[in-house]
Amino acid sequence: METVGEAYDNAMAESFFASLEHELLARRSFKSKVWAKAALFTYIEAWYAPRRRHSGVDYLSPTKFEVKTRNT
Repeated sequence: METVGEAYDNAMAESFFASLEHELLARRSFKSKVWAKAALFTYIEAWYAPRRRHSGVDYLSPTKFEVKTRNT
């Protein structure tokens, strides 16, 4: 992400993959690659991305940020 050797260069990617392992992969096995791809897509698009907090919007999830900006 930044220059080589910085402490935070892989922090975002490592955080995502740790969440992915803990919340999706550690709990199940898949019958095929198609099932695994579908589960991964669902995890990212339906659970992780809408709920993940962003520092650029006062540490709100995208869903909460949209609700807040609609109401103001």
